[in-house]
Amino acid sequence: MVKATFMKTALTVAGSDSSGGAGIQADIKTMTMHGVYAMSAITALTAQNTLGVRAIMESSPEFLKEQLDAVFEDIFPDGVKIGMVPSGELAEVIAERLVFYDAKNIVVDPVMVASSGSSLMKESAIKALTEKLFPVATLVTPNIPEAEALSGIKIRTGEDMVKAAKYIGETFGCGVLLKGGHSINDANDVLFENGKITWFSGKRIANPNTHGTGCTLSSAIASNLAKGSTVSDSVKKAKEYISDALAAGLDLGKGSGPLQHNFIIKDQYK
Repeated sequence: MVKATFMKTALTVAGSDSSGGAGIQADIKTMTMHGVYAMSAITALTAQNTLGVRAIMESSPEFLKEQLDAVFEDIFPDGVKIGMVPSGELAEVIAERLVFYDAKNIVVDPVMVASSGSSLMKESAIKALTEKLFPVATLVTPNIPEAEALSGIKIRTGEDMVKAAKYIGETFGCGVLLKGGHSINDANDVLFENGKITWFSGKRIANPNTHGTGCTLSSAIASNLAKGSTVSDSVKKAKEYISDALAAGLDLGKGSGPLQHNFIIKDQYK
C-alpha cells in the first residue's frame, strides 16, 4: 500500500498562453517548481506567442464561477494567484467567490498590458479590479507602467516608486510590490506592507527573453505564501527564483522568449 502524502496547494486564476511562456502555463510550471500542487481557473484563452497576442476569447462569468467552485469545494488552495482578468464581470465573480470561501494568501498581478505591448484588459475591468480584488489581496504586484496607471503618479525615481506603492496600498487596502524592472533601476523592487517600506535589490540580467516574468514572479510569491512564508520572505525567494530562471539563458521563439522555469531539473528520463 502506497503511503498517502500531502502537500500545499495553489490556484492560478488567469489567462491561458498558447505558447506556454506566460499565463496559467507559466504559473503551473512555477508552482510545481516550488513544490506546491497547482490548479487553475481560466479567465480567457489567448492565441499568442513570443511576438504578441493574436486573439483573446474570454470565459463567461458563469463558467469561471463553476471552475472556482469546483476547485474550492474539493482541493482548497493554500494560496491564490490572480493574473489576467479581461473584464469587470469576471473580476466581480472572482472577488465574490474568494470572499465566499474566505481564501487566504491572495496575490494579484494586475496584467493590463502584455510584455509585447498588447492590451489585455478592458477599461471597465480596471475599476472592478481595484475596487473588488485589491481589497481582498494580500499583495498586488504592479510594474511601473501599471503602477503609474493605478496611482496617477509619473515614476522616474526610487522616491517616485515609494510614493506610488504607498498610494496604491493605502488607497486600496493591500500590500504592494512595485517592480522596478522598467528602466528605473537594476531590477530593484519596493514593498509597501502594513505601513512599512522594504527594498529588494536585484541585478539586471542580460537576457532579452523575459516573456512571462510578471506571471512567474507573482506565482512564486503565492507559492511561498502557501507554504507559510511571510510576505517579505516570499518576495525574496521569488526574486531569487526569477533571477535563476533568467540566468539559465533559455532562447526560444522569434520575439521575447520565455524563462526556463525548470532550470533545476536534470534530464533523468533519457
